[in-house]
Amino acid sequence: MMPPEALRIGGTMTEVYLRDVHVAKRFDVHRMTVWGWLKSDPTFPKPFKLSGRCTRWKKSEIDAWEARKRVL
Repeated sequence: MMPPEALRIGGTMTEVYLRDVHVAKRFDVHRMTVWGWLKSDPTFPKPFKLSGRCTRWKKSEIDAWEARKRVL
């Protein structure tokens, strides 16, 4: 289920962008843990700056990262 505050951008192929709090909730961790993964895990997806203070992760990239982690 998509978080209520997730941002949808695009036409027919819609990409869903997640805030750090949504990524944290998905993995049941604190939002600062997500930023820690960004610094310590080179395989963790890089976020996108949509504006000056608006940083989001593509849900599709988080899904793929999670799937790779389950395989390992």
